[in-house]
Amino acid sequence: MKGLTLSYMGRKEEAYEDVKRGLKSDLKSYVCWHVYGLIQRGDKKYEEAMKCYVNALKIDKDNIQILRDLATLQVQLRDLEGFRDTRYRLAVLRPSQRSHWLAYAVALHLQGELPLAIKVMEECRKLAHPEKREDCDVEYGEYILYQLELMMEAGSFPEAIEHSLRYESYVFDNVSLLENRVKAYLASGKKKEANEVLFTLLDRNAENWKYYQDLSFPTDSAENLLEFCKEMQKSKPSARTPKKIPLTLTQGDEFRILVRSYLTQGLQKGLPALFNDIKLLYKEPSKASIIEEEVFKILDMEKSRSSQVSPQTSSDEDLPASTLLWTYYFLAQHSDQKRDYIKALEYVDLAIEHTPTLVESYSFKAKIYKHMNRLVEAADCMDEAQSLDTSDRFINYKTGKYLLRANLVDRAETILAKFTREGMKASENLCDMQCFWYMIESARALNRLGKVGEALKILHVIDRVRRLNYWPP
Repeated sequence: MKGLTLSYMGRKEEAYEDVKRGLKSDLKSYVCWHVYGLIQRGDKKYEEAMKCYVNALKIDKDNIQILRDLATLQVQLRDLEGFRDTRYRLAVLRPSQRSHWLAYAVALHLQGELPLAIKVMEECRKLAHPEKREDCDVEYGEYILYQLELMMEAGSFPEAIEHSLRYESYVFDNVSLLENRVKAYLASGKKKEANEVLFTLLDRNAENWKYYQDLSFPTDSAENLLEFCKEMQKSKPSARTPKKIPLTLTQGDEFRILVRSYLTQGLQKGLPALFNDIKLLYKEPSKASIIEEEVFKILDMEKSRSSQVSPQTSSDEDLPASTLLWTYYFLAQHSDQKRDYIKALEYVDLAIEHTPTLVESYSFKAKIYKHMNRLVEAADCMDEAQSLDTSDRFINYKTGKYLLRANLVDRAETILAKFTREGMKASENLCDMQCFWYMIESARALNRLGKVGEALKILHVIDRVRRLNYWPP
């Protein structure tokens, strides 16, 4: 125990000496072997730690804590067969604890033994079944959903439908239950029943594009979906997806009318993601040109309005003053999509001039510079965006990424340190967390700077982690 305490104090060498001295005194002490394994695990020597746990279990085979620690290491090292066996031993030793049976079911699931996993989850559900419906908790509902997921994965669709209908009143996450039921109905060829459930889901959330894709109509034609979207627009006037889908189904003047309304509403609300929302339409050149014409009409209207209408004469019917800002921002994205980077910079500068505190304008300006391969200017611009909102983790990550691409490794580490563990270098902490994007970008930057050895060291870590997690032997 002294060795374990010294290990937590950072005195590793003394800790190892004390534990080895304890093992020499009593080689059959399961406590010594367990502590030795804990210290090895603390030093990330997982395979050695697992050997220590196995030795401890040879002495005390029914020790619950050691079995738990062993199971944790086995799943971490992707020893799924060993993980299954260890979890079964724990479930047998403590048959009344549902957590052990649940973990055993997960182990069977990972091994692909789905029929047995379903049976285990059924027993687990019976153990947790409340005497009264009012006593049901969220955990019991999650057991039912996991069992339903196993049935779906095993291809037992009729049983999955029956299961979802029988225990529907016990599940709190009704959306997940209904979505799985839709999948089961569609897989069983019951399109009518699937439509009924989809109508219920759309009534709850009319923005989910997948629900519209799963709908079945008497004839597979775009007109049926278009008519349905029009009905949804009447029942859910604030939903945007029923307005967006018709943009993909229409052409010519009909498309022009719909996209004009969609763009006006988006720019009026100030949606930064408006361009990304309709970006897929740019695959059709005719639609891209119509969008450009309509946005320029909105821009001209806003310019004339801002020059003629004073604050005293404005009315509630006027578009917000920010509409002009978001129109500039949209046109910058539009020009960038067309690879007209000079125009894109002009429009984004107009957006910055209009509202100098908008983070999105600076971050997109950095993106334009990146497309122009002016990486240092892109990094500086993204750094300026970060300075406007230092609490935004996403902007912090993007700034670090841009700095690394500009080979400014030290500045990147300073920026990223704002959201990593205190008292530890950002690079070390991000590598410990297996932050792949940082490790890859950092290795590339070091390679470009001629620090090949440091770059290879990081790449070896990436290779080891990926082989462990995704390509087990």
